[in-house]
Amino acid sequence: MKSILINGSKRESVGKKSTKALRNADQVPCVLYGGDQPVHFAAPELAFKNLVYTPNVYTVEIELEGKKHNAILQDIQFHPVTDRILHIDFYQIFDDKPVMMEIPVDFIGTPKGVKNGGVLRKNFRKLRVKGLPPKLPDFITAEITKLKIGNKLSVSDLASGDYTFMHPDNAVVCLVRTSRNIVETDDEDDEETEAGDVPASEQGEPQADVAAE
Repeated sequence: MKSILINGSKRESVGKKSTKALRNADQVPCVLYGGDQPVHFAAPELAFKNLVYTPNVYTVEIELEGKKHNAILQDIQFHPVTDRILHIDFYQIFDDKPVMMEIPVDFIGTPKGVKNGGVLRKNFRKLRVKGLPPKLPDFITAEITKLKIGNKLSVSDLASGDYTFMHPDNAVVCLVRTSRNIVETDDEDDEETEAGDVPASEQGEPQADVAAE
């Protein structure tokens, strides 16, 4: 999994007054948990741009006084009006200790059912997994090209030996539902039908446009 480097400085004071001063200086107060004891530090707000405002998921290298700590973002607080970052909690990770993370799902292909007028419904855009940090992927690939109308893709279909899904095996990741634009002819029937097998009464008629949703 890709990592982002955050250069920070330890905080000597953690009171409300010092916290307010940090925010006025465009610094974000943070806490790193998971070690021997919590570590309070601050880093420039701009340093979190590529970590927070993205659909991707990254691990974090937090550098404090020349020492690097591997971590993941655990919790983040935003201002209710301005949406500025108010506070971030990180959790320290180690290569030999499993960790839980939400990994984005990358849906590959256009389902056959959608080409026939169905609608693709995505129930999960991220899936929670547990595994060793070096084994966690940047995204989970979901191949959906073969899904017909009424078909679904479950968590069990995405099983991996590198990590464990923290969802039931029968949890539906996505499915193709019927819609008003459904085409009665199945894709496989289309592929197997030869031009000479089409009834004369149907030859020469314009083919209906199918809108894929």
